[in-house]
This record gives sequence, C-alpha cells and structure tokens, in this order.
Amino acid sequence: MVHNWLLYIAAFASAFAISMVMTPFAKKLSEKLGAIDYPKARGMHNKPMPRLGGIAIVMGFMITVLVLYRYVSDINIKHFIGFIAGAVVIVCVGIVDDCKNLPAKVKLLFQIIAALLVIASGIRINVVMWPVTYYLQKLSGPITLIWIIGVTNAVNLIDGLDGLAAGVSSIASLCLMVLCILTGTESAVMLTAALAGSCLGFLPRNFNPAEIFMGDTGATFLGYVLAVTSIIGVFKGYAILALIVCLLSLGLPIFDTLCAMLRRLITHQPIMQADRGHLHHKLIDNGYTQKQAVLILYGISVLLAALAIFIAIQDSRVLAVVVLAVIVLSLVIFIFNNKNKAKRAE
Repeated sequence: MVHNWLLYIAAFASAFAISMVMTPFAKKLSEKLGAIDYPKARGMHNKPMPRLGGIAIVMGFMITVLVLYRYVSDINIKHFIGFIAGAVVIVCVGIVDDCKNLPAKVKLLFQIIAALLVIASGIRINVVMWPVTYYLQKLSGPITLIWIIGVTNAVNLIDGLDGLAAGVSSIASLCLMVLCILTGTESAVMLTAALAGSCLGFLPRNFNPAEIFMGDTGATFLGYVLAVTSIIGVFKGYAILALIVCLLSLGLPIFDTLCAMLRRLITHQPIMQADRGHLHHKLIDNGYTQKQAVLILYGISVLLAALAIFIAIQDSRVLAVVVLAVIVLSLVIFIFNNKNKAKRAE
C-alpha cells in the first residue's frame, strides 16, 4: 500500500497547533464554568487548578479529523459516524463531570452507551483468527465493549501527575500509528497521528508545574480514542498477535488499572472508588519528584511500545534496543533511588 504521508503530517501538525492554541481558551472556560480541581488528600497539587484542559485536546483532534476524513482512501463512513457519535457522548459527560462531579455509575452508563454506538456502527474486535474461534466469535460484541470501557477508564486512572496521561497517551498513540502504518490502515494512521498531535500540543502547559489539568473530559476521551483506533487498525491486522501487541502498546495504563482493581478487591473496597495506591503514587511516596516519576513512567511506556513494534515486525535489532533501554532505565532508577534514600537519611 502507498501511504499518504502528507495526510499523516497534516493530521499531526493541525491537531498539535489547534490544541496548543485552544489550551489558554480552555483555561479561561474552566474558570468561567467553575471547573476547578481543589486540593485533596490523594491529590498531588496544593492549589486550585482549572481542569477543563481536555477541551483543547478534543478540539485539536475533532476539528482535524472532521476536515481530513474525506481525504482518507479507506474511510468507512458508517464506522466514522459511530466513532464520532461515541466521542461526543464521552466528551459531553466528561465536561459535566468536570463541572459537577458525577457519580461513577452514571459515567459508566454513558461510557457503555458510547461503546454500544461504536459496536452498532460495525467496529468490533476481530476474533476470526483466535483459538476457539467458534465460541469467541459470538462474544465479539461483549469483548469489544469491555475493551473500550476498560481502556477508557485505564487512561483516566493514570491521570494523577502533571503531564502523565498526556505523555503516556502520546507515546501510545505514536506506537499505534506505527503499527497501523505496518498494517496499511490509512484511516487509523490519520486518527492516531491526530491524537498524538493534540496530546503533544497540550503537554507544554500540562507538564510539571502544570497550568491546567485535562480533567475527565480529556482523560476519558484519550482512552476512548486509543481503544477504538486500536480496534480499527491493530486488531484487524495482526490476528492472534493483535491482543499481545495492543496490550503492550497500552501497557502502562492497563497494568496500573488491573493492579488497582485487584488491590481494591483484596481490601474489600469498591472497584470504582479512587485511592492513592497507583504506580505514580508509589513512586512519589518513595521520594521521587513529580518530574522524575513522570519521566520514569514515560520510559516504561516507550519500552513497552518498542516491544509491541518488535513483536509486530519481528526485528531482532529492535529487541536489542529494548534490552539496552531497560538496562539504562534500571540504572537511572537505581541511582535516583539511592540519592532519595540518602536525602531521607539526612
């Protein structure tokens, strides 16, 4: 397949520029609507922060894809409408939640509605090449529903440090973009390029010390788009390897979410109740600064993304790079850990 590289570059650049320009507007809108995140026990900031920054990410992405979709050669209009409709539901609920703090069950209900709109449009996880196909094929709809809701909430749960969710989502979307280029899915490449651009355009004002938070509007939107684009571009391209590749490309938020669910089950807490036991909290509690913790988690995300690409292309050189990066990252963490221990001892 001949790729439309100009389209991909335009999608990334347009989303980046719009998101960057819209971030100050989102900050003013947050203050006007009273969407302010006040300091709390499990939080990491000590002053009120505007939290409708996700509007900038959404605008960067939505304006870009609504303008450029007509130039995509393999676009499926029914799929595209279902995807956009679900995104609108996610964004509207996110805005209301950032202003009014909706109950978790209400948010979950609307996430199910958004996922069902996607499934109704024909976007489903392809399990034709999986083992025990006859039985799994009947569960294609429920599997897709669980995947979309799971990834949507996984990204939301890691949004606990300045720049963490935006940075990790950027890495994940770039990884998915590469995988979609390999599968030749032009529509998914355009969507992931736009998502990466909108995240990176927002990141400068969200990185520590942050001026604005993305809130549930941004975090759930990022999770939703990552979930759906992985179905469109990756699950349909790698057959049995698709699940492994997708789990690795979105590895950090998925792993953190599974650990959070297991932890809450063991301690008999409600699964959807927020706590201060996530991986980024553990790093902070061990003496790392916000920037150090975020950079460590960025590094882990990059390694998982590289491993996903290695599995997809089966290139031993990539494996060598990943192993080397693991060694370097381990040394960096070891050095920082020793320095932090020394400071605490003093």
